[in-house]
Amino acid sequence: MAGRTNGGSTEEENREKKMNADPEKGEVDYLARANWLRAAVLGANDGLVSVASLMVGVGAVSQGAKAMAVSGLAGLVAGACSMAIGEFVSVYTQYDIMRAHKSRRSVLPTSQEEDPQPDKEADQEEEEDEEGLPSPLQAAGASALAFALGGLLPLLAGAFIRAWAARVGVVCAVTTLGLLGFGGAGGFLGGASPSKSALRVLFGGWLAMVVTYGILKLFGHFFQMEISAAA
Repeated sequence: MAGRTNGGSTEEENREKKMNADPEKGEVDYLARANWLRAAVLGANDGLVSVASLMVGVGAVSQGAKAMAVSGLAGLVAGACSMAIGEFVSVYTQYDIMRAHKSRRSVLPTSQEEDPQPDKEADQEEEEDEEGLPSPLQAAGASALAFALGGLLPLLAGAFIRAWAARVGVVCAVTTLGLLGFGGAGGFLGGASPSKSALRVLFGGWLAMVVTYGILKLFGHFFQMEISAAA
């Protein structure tokens, strides 16, 4: 144990060095990168999983290619709009919280015995945090674009295949590759293990598709039973 401590950095120390890197020295700042990486990778992954799950779920109750394509397109448009609105509101809320906190600090009475220096340092830190936030419109546009790009993968892969089994199989295969790619890229760029991140994202995406397929398949079965009973 002593030799490991004195002879080199531990895994925890190496991780801390990565997270506290100095960009001015040419080092990668993983924390700063995570600000834009989060919206890009999560947005694309959400688009991929949402559209693929919707198409596979519709495929459980309908074998028509048009139904799967229309459902995928509807999910892509609705999801992109939802991501844009959510990101816009999220960033604007952060701005409002910071400004409200700054306003409350400015009206609070201060004692003459208190040192004003900490307040100045806190104000500077708040201004830096506010400057570090992205534009609400830019954040909204980036989230919508990332979601749409992720959702296009299964939509374009399965929209033009007539055979039901082949169509569902291609959607699942393309989604699997996309999940592995997004998960691995997110882990690599974020300083984490690409393989673990890829497997984690793959498991979550497949779970979403299986659950959606199973629920709609069950719903379709009961729906057919109701039609048969009514007839």
